[in-house]
Amino acid sequence: MKAKKSLGQNFLIDETIINNIVEQINANEDDLIIEIGPGRGALTKMLIGKKSHYIGYEIDNELIPILKKFVGNKIVIKNQDFLASDLTNDIKNITYNKLFIVGNLPYYITTPIIEHIINSKIKFEKLVIMVQKEVANRFMASCGAKDYGYMTLYLKYYFDIFKVCDVSKFSFNPVPKVESSVLSFSIRKNRPIVDENKYFEFLKACFKQKRKTLKNNIGNIKFEKIKKILLKNNIMENVRAEEINEELFILLFNELNKNN
Repeated sequence: MKAKKSLGQNFLIDETIINNIVEQINANEDDLIIEIGPGRGALTKMLIGKKSHYIGYEIDNELIPILKKFVGNKIVIKNQDFLASDLTNDIKNITYNKLFIVGNLPYYITTPIIEHIINSKIKFEKLVIMVQKEVANRFMASCGAKDYGYMTLYLKYYFDIFKVCDVSKFSFNPVPKVESSVLSFSIRKNRPIVDENKYFEFLKACFKQKRKTLKNNIGNIKFEKIKKILLKNNIMENVRAEEINEELFILLFNELNKNN
């Protein structure tokens, strides 16, 4: 079965990496595992060994006959685009304890998939995904790093992220042009209390053009309202968004919205 470029398919064939991913999914018989894009079933056959409830979402019709061999009393394969799924509805009739989500994600839709999971508002124990290494660096970037940006802070708001391992491009068939990383996401406890939609809109504005200063990105009127907070924290007026950490962004956002 040849991989389809149109679906971003690169099949994981490295048993060591497969085992590293499966080890992160510490599920038991009372839990539920959701796999995004089972493909040929390299991960699937290991995951169902945990005897948990399992749902796999595979968009490629031609792979369904391969995956059907796994179907059983607790095993469901859906021939469906994960991005079109109604996760809340799909799991409502399953009695489970903890939920785990896992997948080797097509690089071009990594962010939409994560956003779909966030927007579904389902509670999960852990999300373990394979992403392009460059994207992983962006997700986990530290304040001041060149990869630090809106998406870093968006994900940091929701999750604690841990890098499981880096993955050589030769761990796949066909061999992609880029290296990959496996990341583990767990729900962040004690998130900042803010209006999420407004906060994310604010962050997007701050990072609108990364090489411009914060003042140029958000405009003079808004900047004047937060300037005293910057000065109080020994931050110069020509600061760029990439030089501001989450704690300070929360302070700036609250200052802008304290009378709203």
